Amino acid sequence: MKATGIVRRIDDLGRIVIPIEIRRDMNIRDGDPLEIFVDKNGEVILKKYSAIAELGPFAQGLVNSVHETTQQLALLCDRDAVVAVAGGPERQYVGRRVGPTVLRAMENRETLLIGPGDRGDRGTTLEGGSAGSLPAFHGEVIAPVVVGGDPVGAVIMASLDPAITFGELEQKLIQTAASFLARHMQE
Repeated sequence: MKATGIVRRIDDLGRIVIPIEIRRDMNIRDGDPLEIFVDKNGEVILKKYSAIAELGPFAQGLVNSVHETTQQLALLCDRDAVVAVAGGPERQYVGRRVGPTVLRAMENRETLLIGPGDRGDRGTTLEGGSAGSLPAFHGEVIAPVVVGGDPVGAVIMASLDPAITFGELEQKLIQTAASFLARHMQE
């Protein structure tokens, strides 16, 4: 654990303000859930909570099913990073931060169908994707996972082959996967 040198007081309602510098460094946005831990020594630890990351094998099973059905790269991410992948090297994708395209799809609660000429000003799907460390996606479908009205993640199908294009069928498939996951998380 690293000391920041920042001291905050708890107000009369039991609230504490997390400084903007720490929120930026930790990528904590308004409305993000934080999990609270306490230990024997009286330390209180706040950790970003990801309901999708908690799904573990179920999340991996979902992307495996999408990949087996389509033979395309399948990714599942929470609001920050990729948590499961099928059809590509895990080391290359898991933990990779989501880019502005995925964040926009989640915030707008809309499914995006992106072809090779459709990128425009959307930005990258995953951070580091345009820097050459990731292969270029030639087509993508991004569907947000919305639980209780809040976007908690996204299901992504991507093509690494420029000859493959996605259409309405692939869009419906990924929307169904995202909807299924959301229903599972509501139970």
